[in-house]
Amino acid sequence: MSQPLVSAIIVTIWSPQDATKCVQALLKQTIAQDIEILVLDNHSEDDSIGTLRARFGTHPQVRLFESNRNRGYGAGNNYAARSARGEYLLIINPDNELEPTGLERMVQTLREDPSIGILAPKLEYPDGRIRESARAFPSLLDVCIKRTFLQYLFPGRLRHYLQLDAPDVLLRDTDWVVGACLFFRRDFFNQLLGFDERFFLFFEDIDLCRRCHLKGKRVVYASSIVARDRKQRLSGGGFFSLLLRKTGRVHIASALKYFWKWRGEGLRSLRS
Repeated sequence: MSQPLVSAIIVTIWSPQDATKCVQALLKQTIAQDIEILVLDNHSEDDSIGTLRARFGTHPQVRLFESNRNRGYGAGNNYAARSARGEYLLIINPDNELEPTGLERMVQTLREDPSIGILAPKLEYPDGRIRESARAFPSLLDVCIKRTFLQYLFPGRLRHYLQLDAPDVLLRDTDWVVGACLFFRRDFFNQLLGFDERFFLFFEDIDLCRRCHLKGKRVVYASSIVARDRKQRLSGGGFFSLLLRKTGRVHIASALKYFWKWRGEGLRSLRS
């Protein structure tokens, strides 16, 4: 296709059916004719890539990539982004489906307001529950509170971290947004040098949003734009359940890397 307006990236592992639904939702966008879709199979070690090739191998707007190893979430998206050609970049999880007008409205929002660096839609579960995806920057204590019985002892702090009392407006500024569905100008994503690949999985989205703020750009949550979020989060569950699962242990490792990386920033915040 000619120069696309939006490049959408889907990094998938062991989830070809989810990725297929995500691609189909993108192809139903009101500006579908102006997008390219880059799907990276992150070394699934099954026939996921075969399933995707059978479905989209000849589609003119879908480009399939197969990684020779599991690069992790951030590195996988960085890898695909190097092949992106669009003016704008959408990073979306395979278990998310963006509503048909979503991309058009996100493009319009960034065109109208160059101060926005990262834009994220509202994430809604199939039963109508809203995922608390716009949050305050966490301290190590906030992470512990969310995962343990401490949430019952410090409900106010948990509400602050999850921004449960934030105003219900169409667009609002926030510290960070979860990385399930993120929208940028591609040149700004490149200015940020993409995701920090030291984070294999988890906390790379918080880190990216921190660097967005340091560049003088805003992180904005768009409650009027909806992406359907189908799956239970890999990071769900309590602290001790995290220890028992590989993804949980990766989550803890990423948390330690994050707090070590930003330790100086935390000290400056405490002193201010």
